Amino acid sequence: MTLEIDDLSLSRGGRQVVAGVSAAFAPGSVSVILGPNGAGKSTLLDAFAGLRTADAGQVRLNGVALADMPLRERARRIGYLPQGGAVHWNLRVRELVALGRLPHRGAFAGESEQDRAAIARAMAAADVAALADRPVLALSGGERARALLARVLAGEPELLLADEPLANLDPRHAVDALRLFRNAADAGAAVVLVLHDLQAAARVADRLLLLADGRCLAQGAPAEVLTPALLAKAYGLQMRVWRDTHAGLMINPR
Repeated sequence: MTLEIDDLSLSRGGRQVVAGVSAAFAPGSVSVILGPNGAGKSTLLDAFAGLRTADAGQVRLNGVALADMPLRERARRIGYLPQGGAVHWNLRVRELVALGRLPHRGAFAGESEQDRAAIARAMAAADVAALADRPVLALSGGERARALLARVLAGEPELLLADEPLANLDPRHAVDALRLFRNAADAGAAVVLVLHDLQAAARVADRLLLLADGRCLAQGAPAEVLTPALLAKAYGLQMRVWRDTHAGLMINPR
C-alpha cells in the first residue's frame, strides 16, 4: 500500500505544527521520520492513521483519500502503534494481541484458524509467547511495549505506523523490533516509524524524512539526509557522520 501526502498542514491546540509537507511512502520499504521535539512528527503520524484532520492538503492510500475510506477498511489495512503504550484494561497478553484481529472478523464471529495462526506468529515474533497468560498491567514497561507491538503485527497491516517503538526496550529487544519492521517491509508492507535514535534510523531506514519547526528539511536515503549540515540545522548540534566498514553509517555529537 502506497501512502502519499500532498502539501499537508496540521494544527494541535490551535497552533500549526506541520506546514506544507509532501512525501510518498512505498510498500516494501521502511521510512523513518526524524526531527527534534516539537517538530511535528507524532502529529504527522496521527494524520497517516486517520486520527487527525488536516487543515490543508490530503492523505491518500493507493490513490484514495484517507477521509473517503470506510473506517473498517482503514482498520484492516493500517496498523498503528502510538507512543506511550497505555493499556486501560487488565487483559491477559494473548487477549490483548488478539484485539489486532478484530477488523478481520465479522460481527459476533469467533477466532478463525487464520486468526489463531496470525496471533501465534505475532506473539512469537515479538517474544511474548511465554507471557500469554500474564495480565498486561503486571508486565514491565518493555514487556508491555512488546505485547502492544504484537497486537499491531497480528493485524498483518499493509501500512504499519509506529511512534517511538523502541522506547522502554532493552538493547536486544530494540534490535529485534527493528528486525520485525524490516521483515514487515520485506513482506510487502509500507512501514513508517517515528524515531529519535539517529543510529537506529540509519540502520533500518530505506528513506528518511527530516522535520524541523513543522517543515520538511530533507527527505531521501539515509546518506543523503544524515549529513552534518542538515543535522546541525535540525537539531542545533554539531554532529560527526562517518561510515564504518562493519556498522554502516555512524553519527555522534562532536
